[in-house]
Amino acid sequence: MAKYNYAKLTGKIVEVFGSQKAYARFMGWAERTASEKLNCNSEFKQGEIVKTVEGLGLSFADIPEYFFARIAQRN
Repeated sequence: MAKYNYAKLTGKIVEVFGSQKAYARFMGWAERTASEKLNCNSEFKQGEIVKTVEGLGLSFADIPEYFFARIAQRN
């Protein structure tokens, strides 16, 4: 599974929802599920990305910036 940098996404979640816990409730998840996804231990499904984008007031053009920023690999 690819590793992504969700720092910008996490910051926007806190800005809009106030906490990761509130975001998890919005998504209909347990708080652990949100944590697993934001820590790259579980992947976001397409529908979850769409719901998150809409909930955060982002545009679909923002998806790559928030969901597909790769973590730099060290050699």
